[in-house]
Amino acid sequence: MGNSQSPPADPRFSSATRTLKTSNSLFVSLAAQSKSSNEYVSLSVFQAYFGLKGSLGERLFDLVTQQRKDNKLTFHDLVIAKSVYEKGTRDDIEEFIYQLIDVTGDGVVGRCDIESVLAAIFWNIFSLEASNPGLNTHPEIINEFLNAAIFSKAVEGAAEKSMSFEDFRSWCALLPSVRKFLGSLLIQPDAGRPGSQVPQLMHGDNINPDLILLREEYAWHIGGALPHHELEEWKLLYHSAINGMSFNTFLGSTSNGEGPTILIIKDKDGYIYGGYASQPWERHGNFYGDLKSFLFQLYPKASIFKPTGANNNVQWCAANFSSESIPNGIGFGGRVNHFGLFLSASFDVGQTFTCTTFGSPCLSKTSRIFPEVIECWGIIQNGAQKEKLDAIKGTVLDRFKEERHMLNMVGLANSSE
Repeated sequence: MGNSQSPPADPRFSSATRTLKTSNSLFVSLAAQSKSSNEYVSLSVFQAYFGLKGSLGERLFDLVTQQRKDNKLTFHDLVIAKSVYEKGTRDDIEEFIYQLIDVTGDGVVGRCDIESVLAAIFWNIFSLEASNPGLNTHPEIINEFLNAAIFSKAVEGAAEKSMSFEDFRSWCALLPSVRKFLGSLLIQPDAGRPGSQVPQLMHGDNINPDLILLREEYAWHIGGALPHHELEEWKLLYHSAINGMSFNTFLGSTSNGEGPTILIIKDKDGYIYGGYASQPWERHGNFYGDLKSFLFQLYPKASIFKPTGANNNVQWCAANFSSESIPNGIGFGGRVNHFGLFLSASFDVGQTFTCTTFGSPCLSKTSRIFPEVIECWGIIQNGAQKEKLDAIKGTVLDRFKEERHMLNMVGLANSSE
């Protein structure tokens, strides 16, 4: 009879058995720090461990404790939350994050909520000295990320519209760095925590850092669309203030690297944008590349546009062609003379049009652009990744040599030459 009075088992807890072991050791450690006789974790200890101060940390704690408002996170709460966050479906996780960014908990995701969330993110990632994250943290960057947001949901009695769940998903697609960060808050905080990696930006002493377009915050934004092994070191290969507005110099500066590159342009209207090129900049008479490449905006709006699969017109690099049908220069997406982004070989003019290749809009104020600053960064492959690429190349070469040897044996090696 006593058992019949027990509350029914929570199915979410029962299905979370795979997280029990790690959750148990974490709970025991945090509960000890909370001095709660192993009964619960306090808000202050929770925030200190997961590195989230301010309203975002309080809202996460509120959701994890199932909004009981008792300042006590139980083992049961932790297991369920980590199960949803780490093992749930995409819909489960994004529904949780959508509730999370409603930091006031009033059921309305407004502009102030998003501002508060972004301030907390930048405070966390860039380790600012301020004791509490506030809206004075990176105000320009916050506005650039906010400019990508859509607020289409009418709120009764309110002058401003709010962000609907679909608006939120669209925003996450444009800002994968934000989605990664908010989707990993219950993962142990360390250097490899998804959404927290900021590449080390390397450049020579011969350039004034104030001339560089790629700020750390922009690198974090672009890195949200890249795999972990491409987020270690980025090296400045070309800058127009040092190397001049020269297409040939650009190709010479970028041709030595075998890894991906990041092209960034600031035009005379003040807009900043560019593209991630997964393949080297090499002379072709047509589009080439793969669907790892993408376009992005940095200012006045921060957005990333990945390939839609509509076509394979990804990367363009044409040099010394005399045909009008093959415009000399570099670019991404779209079609000839109607590119998603293009710089002519003169490097003093270019274009950006609405582009089906990446589902991107015109990246600047007008379709015809006049570059003011051009820079290109090379992504340095780490040792393991480089060895893997070298191994693949070696395997192909070895196989070619073996096939060549077999053809020589039967006297066919030169039959097609």
